[in-house]
Amino acid sequence: MIKALFSATALLSIIPSFHLSAQDYRAQAIRILATVPLIDGHNDIPDAVRQRGGVDSVDFAVRQPRLMTDIPKLRAGHVGGQFWAAYVPVTTMDSGTHAAIYALEQIDLVHRLCHKYRQTFAPALTAADVERNFKAGKISCLIGIEGGHAIENSLGALRMFYQLGVRYMTLTHWETIDWADAATDSAKHGGLTPFGEEVVREMNRLGMLVDLSHVSDATMVDAIRVSRAPVFFSHSSARVLANHVRNVPDSILKMVRANGGVVMVNFNPGFVSEAVRSYEDSMTARARALRAAGIDSTSVADSLKTWRARGPKATLAQVADHIEHVRDVAGVDAVGLGSDFDGITEVPVGLEDVSKFPDLLAELLRRGWSEQDVKKVAGLNALRVLRATEQVAAPRKM
Repeated sequence: MIKALFSATALLSIIPSFHLSAQDYRAQAIRILATVPLIDGHNDIPDAVRQRGGVDSVDFAVRQPRLMTDIPKLRAGHVGGQFWAAYVPVTTMDSGTHAAIYALEQIDLVHRLCHKYRQTFAPALTAADVERNFKAGKISCLIGIEGGHAIENSLGALRMFYQLGVRYMTLTHWETIDWADAATDSAKHGGLTPFGEEVVREMNRLGMLVDLSHVSDATMVDAIRVSRAPVFFSHSSARVLANHVRNVPDSILKMVRANGGVVMVNFNPGFVSEAVRSYEDSMTARARALRAAGIDSTSVADSLKTWRARGPKATLAQVADHIEHVRDVAGVDAVGLGSDFDGITEVPVGLEDVSKFPDLLAELLRRGWSEQDVKKVAGLNALRVLRATEQVAAPRKM
């Protein structure tokens, strides 16, 4: 017995250890993405294109150096389905601009973008559509409204947005609205109002994902309590790793596990790195002090740019840490990807644009994740929640 053990040990000592390279893990990730659509929960390219003059002013078929998203980068990133954000600025609530009209224009832009490049894109309203488009080699265009103020307190508007292809609505954006508290504003309702609960129930009835990114903790709790469908965080990370109110605390992650929902991890450096978040807070304080001292806005902006360049950076590995934390607390079925590309001005090192998705999955594989679990993160979890929400919907939605 001792002799046999010695022989086995000696044999192992002469066999060279085998380590996969970064390229090997990336190649493995790309093989996985040939079998399952990678679905990103949130990309702000519609507003980025709008700011540059619209669909006819940006050639999306060629590389756009100043954008994080274009067709060549999407193909290089092996993206299979994208929730395009119909972002509605909170300023529309006070400026006299109708939030609903702004949302309609954003939805129109998404439809026009997907139609103009229909050799690459195909519309998707259901999980089955995403799967069918993926088999046909096309990237699914899904739409999510960012900001519940877009419905202007009208369930009729909500229903019409659904008819136009909207498949999730973020209940709030940066400010508290008439029926729901936001994470980054003062609480006025203690969560959802009775009308807010009615909005959630109507979204369930329609088959629209209830997106809880941007909402307060109390709103998260109320929405999970009211919703008959799994909830959806389109672009949020783990608060225990970066103490930003936009992130999800462990207490809520445990509720998401019971609810069957999914948290699509955000790439915003201030939501990924506690060091970056803290530094950004100090920058805000510095900017406030400069303005109080009468420094002009251009000089303040230049100073902020310099300070930001000197500050800490978030990394791809830290994004992977958030994915692993959500998995550890809420379960591997509760985590996905919600980049926020083209809605953020800074990115983690290693995740500069949509072409980098395989590198993030490669990092998970390097850490010992199974291929099946990587598939869940890449897109299967998002598809499961979308399908479950469809099943909750009433047969006749109108």
